[in-house]
Amino acid sequence: MLSDIEIAQQAKAEPIVNIAKKLGIDEDCLEFYGRYKAKLSEELIREKSQGADGKLILVTAINPTPAGEGKTTTSVGLGDALSCMGKKTVIALREPSLGPVFGVKGGAAGGGYAQVIPMEDINLHFTGDMHAITAANNLLCAMLDNHIQQGNSLGIDVKKILIKRCLDMNDRELRNIVAGLGGRVNGVPREDGFIITVASEVMAILCLASDITDLKERLGRILVAYTFDGTPVYACDLKANGAMAALLKDAIKPNLVQTLEGTPAIMHGGPFANIAHGCNSVRATKLGLKLADYCVTEAGFGSDLGAEKFFDIKCRKAGLRPSAVVLVATVRALKYNGGVPKTELGNENLEALEKGIVNLGVHIENMHKYGVPVVVAINRFGADTDAELSFIENYCKQLGADFALSEVFAKGGKGGIELAEKVVAAAEKPSDFRPLYDIELSVKEKIACVAKNIYGADGVIYTTAAEKAIAEIEKLNTGDLPVCIAKTQYSLSDDPSLLGKPQGFNITVRDVRLSNGAGFVVVYTGDIMTMPGLPKVPAAEKIDVDSEGRITGLF
Repeated sequence: MLSDIEIAQQAKAEPIVNIAKKLGIDEDCLEFYGRYKAKLSEELIREKSQGADGKLILVTAINPTPAGEGKTTTSVGLGDALSCMGKKTVIALREPSLGPVFGVKGGAAGGGYAQVIPMEDINLHFTGDMHAITAANNLLCAMLDNHIQQGNSLGIDVKKILIKRCLDMNDRELRNIVAGLGGRVNGVPREDGFIITVASEVMAILCLASDITDLKERLGRILVAYTFDGTPVYACDLKANGAMAALLKDAIKPNLVQTLEGTPAIMHGGPFANIAHGCNSVRATKLGLKLADYCVTEAGFGSDLGAEKFFDIKCRKAGLRPSAVVLVATVRALKYNGGVPKTELGNENLEALEKGIVNLGVHIENMHKYGVPVVVAINRFGADTDAELSFIENYCKQLGADFALSEVFAKGGKGGIELAEKVVAAAEKPSDFRPLYDIELSVKEKIACVAKNIYGADGVIYTTAAEKAIAEIEKLNTGDLPVCIAKTQYSLSDDPSLLGKPQGFNITVRDVRLSNGAGFVVVYTGDIMTMPGLPKVPAAEKIDVDSEGRITGLF
């Protein structure tokens, strides 16, 4: 059996010019990064800003196992299947982070015969967007510390600095550090730390900005610190947003690539869904809707995280109206939710499947709360038995939920025809999309709404730090912002050990931060970390490159 990278390396990619032509894009609108990837110009985005939109299809999932369940694979395969049916289709995806690539979860280019290529480029440096975001964030941090070093005319309290440096790599050692040691010439000593780039507010801003002007204004609104007298300090007060925007002038342009079967794919932005808002850029999605009849996009992790934020943050902010939701479910994830260890998920276990399948029921019910038609995609893995697959199908029938078996990993687009047909039919049904909560509610009321209606919690508990943070945010008159809840992806609760359909639990909010430029309030629950660590055996140990520059071990 070939690995993902071996399949990708054997594929014959079309020149990106030909892929662009499928969407009616002229060569003059492409900014080339080699033969097989390009950025899409501002002229194209302005030109396509008018006209009718295609159908927006969101791909989300149930709560996953630590290994991931093939949501991106399903997105890619569905796009290829729609293309096989003669539908003009584009896929809008997030860019991978180097953290998972070298850690445990893997990349974000799909898998098997449902991949986006060039796979190695996409999973490594791609077009440099992640590096540009990292540089812009760290420039702001450098200018903040320099301001303090050079006399601190704003009166910034070093104990009330909110912004952290970032790095696109899992590195737990940098979560909490002391900076500025070595004497006065090396800065003012203070506690600091790093977050992973995909959790930074700069990443969120890039993904939500409508254009370069909006980007620059949002960057200027980043709340970086407070002064000794409690006055908020923003990035614009440090005169940092202009230079930050200059670093991001190319990164704000969406990237065009292709699937193994030549379906156009726009990849742009990469926030995680467990610690950020989990969606690709608004610009990429909106452009995809103008370029094709069907735009297939995804939101990270389970629907309790990525889909909730897609609907309540991205769609609300950008005025998007999804036509259908694809909910990915797998035998092994449901068995995991039934208590089966990761190492034993390949063994048939109908008892565990019956116990864990209630997780699927919750996610179906939750997605219907947004008023959008739902199709369950049963993503088949090689170890799945007919009895296990039939069990899930019968469960969907009992709930009256549309479903289809998806075999895109093994068969590419042809393995997703049944799913594509169900999605097309669902997208033609009336969609009464609506966000979950009223934006005018208080911060606590919004948190409670998500906790009770999506997670199934009995209530919400706030630490003293969280109470204080909410009070400070409300003083800034920014209460009319959606909430972005950081929570474990493995459970509907904030405790990763509570699998299936947890009951009788509360959500504990330990801290709350204002992402003023992005336009939402970040809520930290449980033990969620904004800088992940590497596993005991990192995937990086298996990755290598030979004398010809050929990469091996990348999945």
